[in-house]
Amino acid sequence: MARRDLGSVVRIADHVHVDYPERPEIIAEKVALYPDGCLLLDSPDGAIGYVLAHPWHRSTPPKLDHPLGAIPDDAGTYYLHDLALLPEARGTGAGRAAVGLIVAQARRAGFADISLIAVGNSVPFWSAQGFRPATDGPDRPYGTASLFMRRLLD
Repeated sequence: MARRDLGSVVRIADHVHVDYPERPEIIAEKVALYPDGCLLLDSPDGAIGYVLAHPWHRSTPPKLDHPLGAIPDDAGTYYLHDLALLPEARGTGAGRAAVGLIVAQARRAGFADISLIAVGNSVPFWSAQGFRPATDGPDRPYGTASLFMRRLLD
């Protein structure tokens, strides 16, 4: 993903995350701060998904729609901020493949785990990817339809 892809990412985010909006400048900051964790899924018709991930504090995920400021030197987890797929990308294996890329990044960076906040009805997907509810983080950080989860890396 590059800065020029921001329009496509915002379009996807606006479609997928109606209940969890983030301003374009918040997404742009993530791309600027940690480009390796910002991935775009392209199709012949244009972008149909994206991933935003970066190192972060282990038990205190970043707040929604707030700037990060910087990637912390003492990051304790690889934080998967967002995986968003348009309907045409779902069921194709793209989500599972994206998780595989993030797992590989986290391992290369030396992290022992990946953390995320599952929203909507995504807990079954994340559970199938090896994520479990984390008890050392916030309880329902984005409201009742959210769950802080973690996947240990072996």
